[in-house]
Amino acid sequence: MNDTTAYRSNAAPAIAMPARALALAALGCAALAGAAAADDLLASLGKAGAARIAIAALPPYAFLAPSGQPEGYTIDISRRVMQALGVGKLVPTVTTWDAMIPGLQARQFDFVPAGLNISAPRCQVVLFTAPITAQQDALYMKPGNAKGLTGYASVARAPGVRLAVLAGSSQEAFALKQGIAKTQLVAVPDTQAGIAAVTGGRADAFAVGQYSVPDPAQKGVELVVDRESPLLGVGIAFRNDSREARDAFDRQLDVLRANGTMKELYQKHGFTNWDVLARLSKASDVAPGCD
Repeated sequence: MNDTTAYRSNAAPAIAMPARALALAALGCAALAGAAAADDLLASLGKAGAARIAIAALPPYAFLAPSGQPEGYTIDISRRVMQALGVGKLVPTVTTWDAMIPGLQARQFDFVPAGLNISAPRCQVVLFTAPITAQQDALYMKPGNAKGLTGYASVARAPGVRLAVLAGSSQEAFALKQGIAKTQLVAVPDTQAGIAAVTGGRADAFAVGQYSVPDPAQKGVELVVDRESPLLGVGIAFRNDSREARDAFDRQLDVLRANGTMKELYQKHGFTNWDVLARLSKASDVAPGCD
């Protein structure tokens, strides 16, 4: 008998763990790691002193100023909240609407204050704060509204009408839900491209929120608010594993509502319906079922 054989004979017998138990153990470790990462989000942001955010070019909500700094209403709100939570800087990445949630889930961003509407499908994959805006959709058209469009229903009744929408937006989804054919839609990356599609003749109208195009007349368009469209609200989006951070953000939003700061900023950036927003205190107020 060699030394190796003797060692084996004296060792305690190994206990084989079934494959299913090993898999469950691995999943449990992954879940614990994910929970730890979520719990550490605010701490890591505080330590870094900065939060990575995704934005597009959507004044007055959020946009990149010539200085390279993010500006707009949702940015002003986010700055005040983050400062109260010990995070002094917002580091923006300008991206397309359909890349925001995937980028958030891939941890390229810490949260998204770009101007995403709260919706039930989105609430399946991200957490939203309480609404910080209230609006309906509008159609932006050349002055005179030659085709007499009044909203999504009028576009659905006219198969020859072309409607520009932001790629991956709630307006794109709602247009399809209202019976507008996919072939009628002209996908654009941002509001500037949407307006250009109308003024350049590639689209008859551009569907976006009623406050999403400041000074429309100066841009060569007029708007008609679709009064049959649902009330929408923009929220700040967090990953599903960042509930603690989302809840902390919400608590600071409550402070901004109570002390009048949110109303002041809302009106400063051109929103005119504070009385409507003041009645909205949670995501489910505009999208039932959102947590």
